[in-house]
Amino acid sequence: MASEERVTAAALIIGDEILSGRTADTNLAAIARYLAPFGVDVAEARVVGDVKGEIIAALDALRRAYDYVITTGGIGPTHDDITAECVAEAFGAPLIEHPEILAMLTARWGEALNPARRRMARVPEGASLVENPVQGPPGFQIGNVFVLAGVPLIMRGMLEDVGPRLRTAAVVVSRTVRVEGAGEGAIAAPLEALAKAHPALSLGSYPFFGPDGHGSNLVIRGRDAGEVANTAEALVAALEGIGASAIRRVEA
Repeated sequence: MASEERVTAAALIIGDEILSGRTADTNLAAIARYLAPFGVDVAEARVVGDVKGEIIAALDALRRAYDYVITTGGIGPTHDDITAECVAEAFGAPLIEHPEILAMLTARWGEALNPARRRMARVPEGASLVENPVQGPPGFQIGNVFVLAGVPLIMRGMLEDVGPRLRTAAVVVSRTVRVEGAGEGAIAAPLEALAKAHPALSLGSYPFFGPDGHGSNLVIRGRDAGEVANTAEALVAALEGIGASAIRRVEA
């Protein structure tokens, strides 16, 4: 049964290639979309480079602040793949070669299983494996931390083994009120008034600009579907009250 309390997660994206701009991260969006049907909110995301102290500091902060942490990247065979050892140090656990992973690697590589490839068998002692249905060795879970690959296709495959392990909550629903031809300055007051009147909801304004005009998408999010729907209608009425036109309700 889903919990009535909020369940939160953080994403820790690891890799110099993300910070340099050489690689565009898509994993954060994939994680947020995957967790949403479980009622798990991604409440924070951080990107850190391949620096041991920074990874450990971020991991320690996030795992204490949120119900779950999902890391991506840094579990490959090269010298800069240091996520496993950082997680082990953060938890005060020895870093060991997992026999199941080592058997997988041996079956694949045989005599070509060199020291670099053996690095991928290392996990903190006591960790459980996260299945990798795509390619390569599995990820792992220790405590409330899930350590996944950085390659997007592989990471998304690993998520399928993460979901069943999560404590779930009521799913967030949303409604969008689209206002065309009005800037944020004109709609700020009624939006703020409703936000104060409904503290359990999240109300946000997302402006758009294009050749066909401008305006804002006003998004209302919350776990009480009735309150979300009623607040959307109240927002429409408030906007009509200040003379806004071209208001459209969008189911989300």
